[in-house]
Amino acid sequence: MKRPDLPYLEFKTVKGREYIYFRKGKYRRRLPSNPDSEEFSIEYWATRNGQRKRQVKTTWHALITSYFQSANYRSLSKGSKANYRRHCEEIREKNGDKDMRAFRRKHALAARDALQDTWSKANERVAVLSILCKHAVDLEWIERNPVEGIEKLKGGEYAPWPDEALSAFTKLCEEKNLNLARTAFELAIGTGQRLGDCIKMKWSDLDGEYIRVTQEKTGADLWIYCPTRLRQYLDELPRMGDYILANGSSGPVGKRQIQKAIQTVREEIGAMHGSGRLVPHGWRYTAAVQLSEAGCSDAEIQAVTGHKTLAMVQKYRAKASQKRASKAAQKRREEWQEDP
Repeated sequence: MKRPDLPYLEFKTVKGREYIYFRKGKYRRRLPSNPDSEEFSIEYWATRNGQRKRQVKTTWHALITSYFQSANYRSLSKGSKANYRRHCEEIREKNGDKDMRAFRRKHALAARDALQDTWSKANERVAVLSILCKHAVDLEWIERNPVEGIEKLKGGEYAPWPDEALSAFTKLCEEKNLNLARTAFELAIGTGQRLGDCIKMKWSDLDGEYIRVTQEKTGADLWIYCPTRLRQYLDELPRMGDYILANGSSGPVGKRQIQKAIQTVREEIGAMHGSGRLVPHGWRYTAAVQLSEAGCSDAEIQAVTGHKTLAMVQKYRAKASQKRASKAAQKRREEWQEDP
């Protein structure tokens, strides 16, 4: 074989077979073995002109694929897996072929700020980026996690719904026969459970007074007493399948479908945007606050909501206690002022 007189070519003979490489500095790429072929010419000139990029093994695509196979990901709850996967796939779609070793703290901040209108999603994106970068550290692709310690956006809390918003939601559902959104609302308010756990509730979980719940996030197995309002609502609700929120005869409706149904109502009652924004997760906190305002103990509230620790229960109990204490104090003030 006559060697072509072209720059940047390197010839290697291994076990009697000659291989041709394009080499320039640290960059090295193998070329077709026949220098007289059209294939060789195309590859050589494309590589020389910068049209053939070096194959990178440390891409975001490779990192995400590796993370999905890791023990850390596999040990997550089903809900957390689905949420992490959504973020990972969006990251992969935008940056899949890029070398993640070039990722810097400023890039994480830019990703967070691009989602600042939905602060909870922005904070979740940062958390997932941090998890992925930590996995890259474990793989020894990078030496440190550039996302670690990035401050979360403060967009408010998952606030409990005020009475007027609760009334507006149920009224609109009744007027427009929005049964899917109404049923999700009644289950969440009545049991104090997360929306994902409400979707999994079956008719067979009801025993007349209690409903059985296995929380996806905590794994807690609970029997929740159904208040009269919820029992009456469920007694009048047609049974369309195995699940209370049914999609056909066997399966439950999808979470996205439920969220869209609820969003329609939130849009119309002014609870979707701005200072009046309220989210479905707030129904869980509404239940906790109502229980607290009724004088329930922390342990009693926890028995309904299934919070793993008392910290969150105490947080909402404190709000209700402050409200009651404020009323008591002002009443005594009025009595003192009226006392001759």
